[in-house]
Amino acid sequence: MPELPEVEITARRLDSALRGASIESALAPGINALKTFDPPLSVLAGREVVGVGRRGKNLIVRLGGRADAGAVGGSAGEESELALLIHLMSAGRLQLYDKLAGPRDRTSRLLVRLDGGRELRLREFGSKQAAWVKLLREEDVEQDEAVAKLGPEAWPAPPDAVALGEVLRAPRPLHTLLRDQRTIAGIGRSWVDEILWQARLSPYKRGNDLDEQELGRLREAIVGTLGGAIEHYEQVVRLPIPDKLPMPLRVHRHESEPCPRCGTTLEAVHFEDYVIAYCPHCQTDGRVLKDRRMSRLLK
Repeated sequence: MPELPEVEITARRLDSALRGASIESALAPGINALKTFDPPLSVLAGREVVGVGRRGKNLIVRLGGRADAGAVGGSAGEESELALLIHLMSAGRLQLYDKLAGPRDRTSRLLVRLDGGRELRLREFGSKQAAWVKLLREEDVEQDEAVAKLGPEAWPAPPDAVALGEVLRAPRPLHTLLRDQRTIAGIGRSWVDEILWQARLSPYKRGNDLDEQELGRLREAIVGTLGGAIEHYEQVVRLPIPDKLPMPLRVHRHESEPCPRCGTTLEAVHFEDYVIAYCPHCQTDGRVLKDRRMSRLLK
């Protein structure tokens, strides 16, 4: 799933390429992906892309008023600024192409055709079709439930150690808390493993059990890990954005390999749709956590 670093670099690259571009038309071949009907996609024709930004894991494509909004027959709503709020979910990608999608492209969920023959395309791989897009008036973006419910941003300036302690004050495992977008926005399954490893904290340690020193390490790990990933992407990611970004992961997906810090074999806890990776020496005082997958096999 694209998380904060992947969404951030996507927003940066698209912002640089799209700012000032004029929209010719828009359509949604993946009708399930479009979650709004008012205003309709047809009002995008003639608008200019003002910029591309991010809130949590959401991409926001901001659009200016129509150039012909003052013409006879134009509606007052056409003068207002709009925004495309997009969530890629687990398998979506927002990409810019120099040519229009062909009729055999079954991955497209949203097509925004631009001047010069370019096309901004929301594509989704796999069968779940969970990626979504909303066309909203600019003033409604912050009130939309997908944005309004988000916690503070995990990067670049998450809450300080004291405030972070308040945010995480719950009797829930850190691995769960940090992935809860209502708690802190932007972290998912990949980067939470990296953050907790960097902070030397067990994925099962409770949020309300963190002391001041641990909170300081955790905040430092959040900023450093996410910021380091973004710096890495700045060096290696160019347009067109690849379907799979070169994620600089050191722990996640590396179970059974030596810990990059101490050399201990990295262990994992397997769940139905995700895996927790960790270092027993660095994070759990040498204890290997119970793997539910193995427990089921031993019954």
